[in-house]
Amino acid sequence: MKITFLSAVFAATAIAAPSNYPTNTTSGPDENGKYEISAKGIRGQFIPYGASITNLFIKGKDGVERDVVLGYDNASYYSVDPVHPHFGGVPGRYANRIKNSTFNIDGVDYHITPNENGGADTLHGGLDGWDWRNFTVVAHTESSITFSIVDPDGKEGFPGEVISYVTYTMSPNTWNIKIVALATTKKTPIMLTSHTYWNLDGFANPDTPTALNHTLYLPYSGQRVGVDNILIPDGTILPNEKYSVNDFWSSPKQIGANLTASELLGNCGYNCTGYDNCYAVNRDQNGPFNWRTSGPVASLSSAWSGIKVDIFTDQEAFQVYSCGGQNGSLPIKSTQGLDSRSRTVEKYGCVVMEVQDYIDAINQPEWQREKRQIFGPNDPAYTLEADYVFSTEG
Repeated sequence: MKITFLSAVFAATAIAAPSNYPTNTTSGPDENGKYEISAKGIRGQFIPYGASITNLFIKGKDGVERDVVLGYDNASYYSVDPVHPHFGGVPGRYANRIKNSTFNIDGVDYHITPNENGGADTLHGGLDGWDWRNFTVVAHTESSITFSIVDPDGKEGFPGEVISYVTYTMSPNTWNIKIVALATTKKTPIMLTSHTYWNLDGFANPDTPTALNHTLYLPYSGQRVGVDNILIPDGTILPNEKYSVNDFWSSPKQIGANLTASELLGNCGYNCTGYDNCYAVNRDQNGPFNWRTSGPVASLSSAWSGIKVDIFTDQEAFQVYSCGGQNGSLPIKSTQGLDSRSRTVEKYGCVVMEVQDYIDAINQPEWQREKRQIFGPNDPAYTLEADYVFSTEG
C-alpha cells in the first residue's frame, strides 16, 4: 500500500516521468560499478552509494572532453575511503550543520548524533548520513536514472521515517536534478542538496591545478548567513557589501581575486582563508518568479577550458566552498589531470556549489523557514529541482 501511495505522489509531483514511469532499458553498471546516462553534449556517471555523481564529461572550447567533477575511478572505493569528502552525493536527511546536534519541533527537543567539532554539531546528517549509504536503483534509461532510499524512524536520532527519490536526467547540454522526500510518520527536518565538487578544467590546465581561475557570478546573492568560527550560523543575515570579498553579485569575479585580502582570513572558519558560505538567493523582490526563466542563481566558468555552467534552481540559498581544506591527500581520476604533475587535489583545487535552503534554519525560528524545512505526514513533499546548463565560451 505504501508503494502504491508513493508512486502516485512520485508521478503527481513530476519528480520522475509522469504517467509512464521509467523502466530499465540498460544492462546495469559498467566494470567500475558506474551507471552512465547521456544526451547531446553531455554524459555523466553515477553510483548507488550516496546517489553520487562520479564523472561528468563536457567538451571544452578545444573540442576535448573534460571530466569536470571530482570523484573516484571505482565505485568500490567510496564506501572504504577513510576521508569521505562527500564526493558528489546527496547528504541527508539534513545537509550542512545543525548547532549542538539538537532541534525542537512542537515543543519536543531532539538530540541527534554529533560528528564534527568535538560534538558541537552534526554535519550532513550524522555519522551514517545518506551519502554514507547505498541507495536503490529504481530505474535506469539512456538519459535518466532514479535512486531511492528509506531512512527509518530514529536513524541518527531524527524522528520519523523518510522516503526519498533522487532522479538525474540528461538533456542536450543540461544535467537536471529532481529530489522528492516524504515524511511518512512524524514531523522531521528535511533539507537536501547535491554535494558536487567542480573543476571546469578537469585538472588539465598547465598553468594552475586549482580552481582559483574560475569566474563565479551570484546575481541574487547580496546577503549571506552569518556564522561563528566553526561555521555554525549565529542567527544573523549579513550584507555582502559591494566590492567586498563576498561580493559576487555586482559583477562576476574569479574565486581567487581577493585571496590576499585580509578580510578573507576567517571567512571560511577559524584561521581559514577562502569561502565556505551560505549565500541567500533573493529573486522575489519584484514578485512571483519562475525559477526556470528568472535567470541562473549562479554561473561558473573557466576561460582556459571555455566551459561555463549556469545553475537554475527552485532553492533559496546557495553554498560555496572553495576547497581550502584540500591538501593533496585526495587523488584525481584517470580521466583527469596531466601526467607531468601531481595527480592529487591541491588546496583550492575545486569548488563546491550546493543548491539548498538556509543552513540550520531549524534552529533559527525568526527566519521563518519552517514550511521549507519541517515536514510531516500531512504536509506536501519536500522537493528540490535544479538545471545545470553547460555552454562553451571563446
